[in-house]
Amino acid sequence: MVSGMDPVTLSVLTSALSGIAEEMGALLIRGSYSSNIKERRDCSAAIFDAEGRMVAQAEHIPVHLGAMPEAVAAVMALGAAPGDVYVLNDPYSGGTHLPDITLVSPMAHEDKILGYAVTRAHHSDVGGMSPGSMPAASREIFQEGLIIPPVRIVRGGEYQDEVLDLILANVRTPALRRADLRAQIAANDLAERRLNELIERRGEEVVLSAFEEVLAYTERRTREAIRALPDGVYTATDYLEGDGVTEEDIPIRVTVEVRNDEMKIDFSGTAAAVPGNVNCPLAVTRSACYFALRLLLPEDVPANAGTYAPLEISVPEGSLLDARSPSAVVAGNVETSNRIADTVISALSQVADLPAQGQGTMNNLIIGGRGWTYYETIGGGQGASAKGPGPSGVHVSMSNTLNTPIEALELEYPMRVTRYEIRRGTGGEGLYRGGDGLVRSVKVLEAATLSLLTDRRRHPPQGRRGGHPGATGKNLLNGEELPPKKSLELAPGDEVTVMTPGGGGYGEPQ
Repeated sequence: MVSGMDPVTLSVLTSALSGIAEEMGALLIRGSYSSNIKERRDCSAAIFDAEGRMVAQAEHIPVHLGAMPEAVAAVMALGAAPGDVYVLNDPYSGGTHLPDITLVSPMAHEDKILGYAVTRAHHSDVGGMSPGSMPAASREIFQEGLIIPPVRIVRGGEYQDEVLDLILANVRTPALRRADLRAQIAANDLAERRLNELIERRGEEVVLSAFEEVLAYTERRTREAIRALPDGVYTATDYLEGDGVTEEDIPIRVTVEVRNDEMKIDFSGTAAAVPGNVNCPLAVTRSACYFALRLLLPEDVPANAGTYAPLEISVPEGSLLDARSPSAVVAGNVETSNRIADTVISALSQVADLPAQGQGTMNNLIIGGRGWTYYETIGGGQGASAKGPGPSGVHVSMSNTLNTPIEALELEYPMRVTRYEIRRGTGGEGLYRGGDGLVRSVKVLEAATLSLLTDRRRHPPQGRRGGHPGATGKNLLNGEELPPKKSLELAPGDEVTVMTPGGGGYGEPQ
């Protein structure tokens, strides 16, 4: 190993590694067929070292990226070999929720495994009890889609057609799934080629040293940021609005302890597992904590496993935030992850100047019929901060996707968008206002199934330092209000409207 790498070389190689991850993501987006990936960019890419530590990531989806280490660890335990590609989505074997399909490939140089390329993409249908595979009514994971434990989809460079055929036989849109999975495989293959090209230019010893150096550098910067906080214990509580079975609030409680350059996050007092599908796999819980911690770091700190080294996370076994099979978890990844992040950030805001709460929900809208499935998360208001007002109509916190353009939506699906606009005045008042939410109305042209997985319909996003809360959201069917989480059948001509929350304000209003 090259010791004491000079700052310029480290900076160049850090950018090169990040560039590999970004190029993986670009190929995946351009090579996919489904609008959820090619338009909304609901996908993520990263590279890991031979020990399973994330070295670099693309600036994609926080909830995807923070939960990837468990997927890599699951594949490493099976003894992956050069030329293999593993596929998985099982939340209890390295996944997050079933629609997120992860592909893990060893990256080898001269038959020696130097690391792993990973892509994770949200597939708009993986089977289950309703189109889109995100039913509000699921009560166990078997209802949410096909469960794929880590299994080779490519072995020694050869496609395992029987594995792909099995997957495609259990989804409603097999042609799209085939194309999207092949795009993920191509992105992983690209990462191995680019890593080998980097080794040819710089040498294997230098590149492997860069892996170690960038992790150590990030850890140092993270410890510096934690050390700058006052030692102490800080608590916060927030709530999920029902689980799809009942409308009762579900508490998430956190205690954050800062000691010198280390941090412990403890969720004792959080609710037990629930019958509905807002239960959260431990990997997703960790991912939300990583996101909250990264808000403390300067923008120039690379995103990798070095961030996690000073952090200890404690979760009651079998609780809401440590789901155990066969608990339903499809909303845990999208809604509970947001509430975990909000709660941890609320505790940290007692000692750090952090933004007001954003909308705190992904506003999952899932509509599907015979042979088609539409899935979208809808943006809302971001919280204001000391730097200025919050932006309006954006994806916040654990999501980082785009919208589906109206033209693409109406071209691909038997639906029409009848209203799409900023929800003016929904951001919280303050010295700086929170961002406004959105209004999105969609009319179906044929019979379909609707699922809504949303939150912040009763508890508004809170302001900071005297700022006012943002407005809560609403779900409507033909003008009649629906609960936050609901599945039902739609008739031709029915119109679904999602009104998203605004962000909290920052500072006392003047």
